[in-house]
This record gives sequence, structure tokens and C-alpha cells, in this order.
Amino acid sequence: MESILVTGASGFIGSFIVEEALARGMEVWAAVRKSSSRTYLTDSRIHFIELPLSNPGGILRENLKGHCFDYVVHAAGVTKCLHASDFHRINSLGTEYLVEALMDTCPSLKRFVYLSSLSIFGPIREQQPYTDIKDSDTPQPNTFYGRSKLHTEQFLDGLAAKGKAFPYVVLRPTGVYGPREHDYFIMAKSISQHIDFAAGYKQQDITFVYVTDVVQAVFLALEKGRIGGKYFLTDGEVYQSRTFSDLLQKELGNPWLLRVKAPIWLLRVATFCGEHWGRMTGKVTALNNDKYHIMRQRNWRCDIQPARDELGYVPQVNLEEGVRRSVAWYKENKWL
Repeated sequence: MESILVTGASGFIGSFIVEEALARGMEVWAAVRKSSSRTYLTDSRIHFIELPLSNPGGILRENLKGHCFDYVVHAAGVTKCLHASDFHRINSLGTEYLVEALMDTCPSLKRFVYLSSLSIFGPIREQQPYTDIKDSDTPQPNTFYGRSKLHTEQFLDGLAAKGKAFPYVVLRPTGVYGPREHDYFIMAKSISQHIDFAAGYKQQDITFVYVTDVVQAVFLALEKGRIGGKYFLTDGEVYQSRTFSDLLQKELGNPWLLRVKAPIWLLRVATFCGEHWGRMTGKVTALNNDKYHIMRQRNWRCDIQPARDELGYVPQVNLEEGVRRSVAWYKENKWL
């Protein structure tokens, strides 16, 4: 039986990866924190291991002793933080500590799949008509989250230059949505309360990928991923900024809506206030500086042909179907 370690297993994407690994008959190890919810990790076949990436010290390496996995999927990380330095400490340094510990404790590792992000590229190719972001483009991340992900990719790329062989594959999904996800859910909740907010008047090309398509790509990468390969992930389509809210409105029974389209400067004011309010209260908020840069970006197109050609990736869920499934789950689980 092949074994797999999933970091971030209690999170949105990680919990779906765990479910798929169990369905494939794998021996599944879920890396969690003591404080992590195990709401979606109730299967008795799951083995748990504590890997404190945010403050590893010697505990990370000690807890990995005696364990060697066939595969590791690194889905752990933070998307929102009170302090910018936390992105680097958790997303970048935490990954470095994990990789270094795995190289010492698990020399027979077959594949390490790292979940990065399209955000590492930032606002590029923003001259209309927009064209696909490609792997050959130079990343220009304008968020702390994107910079932390790029730093990790550069660390992985640098291992070979240091003579350290490590079988990593990088996936760069665009906005991932689906059941259990909270950020896109905020939009669904807002529409159910009759408000649709958008920022900016310039055309925005948006891409999405449903969570199970990310999971599909993860297992294809474990099987076929080229070592050192990097693959963008979307559902293969490009949408306009209002498409997502229109589909949510439809699945929510077409509630009446007050549509608010604000200038970018007003969004900047709101996120500036939100950022400082979060620091004052000690609570992470969705209205932060990173959110401003993400919403300001106009071009989220990217080239998924390498994922199709090299991995055999075929997106299964388009936005209309994905929104239908997500809203049905929100209702069934009483989120809405």
C-alpha cells in the first residue's frame, strides 16, 4: 500500500485530497496542528501527525523520524495574516523546514507536490486585449501571499543548483472554490443578503478552478509530473467579473440585488481601514492590503496547456456547475 502525507489536511483543499487518497486505497497521513478542526477528517483510516510549520524548531524533524512516505502533498499555508512577516515565516520558511526534514528522513520519496498559486505572477499582461500568463513570464507578485509562494518556488528550484536532488512538482491554481471554502462563500452570503459588490470599471478577465479539479491535478502530478515542472490550473474558461455573482444569484433563487460598483480608490480606503482594524483587534480580516491588490488585478488568464499535455489534466467542472454544487452544499450544511 502506497503512503501519502497531506499537509494542511484539515483545510479546504487538503481535506478533499485526503478523501481522494482514501478512495484510492492509500495509507493516508494527515498533518495537522493541535488546534486544527477535524470536521472533515473523521475517517478512522486516517493517521495523524503534528508538523508545526509555523514554529517548527526541532519538533518538525523529530516528528518525522521513523516515517517515510511515498508521496507528500504540501497544501498547508496561510492566505491571510495580521502581519506581513507571517506569510514568509509560515508559507516560505515553514516549507523550507519541511523539505529539509524530508530530505533527511525520507530519501525514497517519489514525489512532492507543492500547491503554489497564480498570484505569484501579479498584474502582468494587463494591456487589452488580455493574453494568457505563461510560465516563461517574469513573476511580479504584488501581495505578501504571492511573494511568499514565489519565494518557496525559488527555494525548490535552487535545490538542484546546490546539488540536492528533490522530486518536487509545482501546481499553480487560480481562484479555487467549492464546498467548505470561506472566501468565495462571503460573496454568496452577500448576495443572499441582496448586495453585490464589485470594484473597478476596467474589464476584468477572471479564471476559476473547482476544488475537485485541483485534486485531480494533484494525483496526476504525483503520477506523471515532471520533476521541477510547474503547471497552471483553471477550468479552461475565462469569465467576466459579473459572471460569478450572476450564477450565485441564479442558484440562490434570484433574490433582488443592489449592485454596487465602486472605484478602485474606494476599495483602497476600505482595505486600508480593514487592515488597521485587524491589527488593533488582533483578528484577521478579509478586507486587507492583499485583497486590494487581488481585486485590482484585471488579468487572471493563464496557459493550462502544459498541464493538459504533460499531466493529462482535463477540467471536469465549469463555473456554472461548480456554483450549483457549492450553493447546494452551503444550503445542506446550513451555511446559508
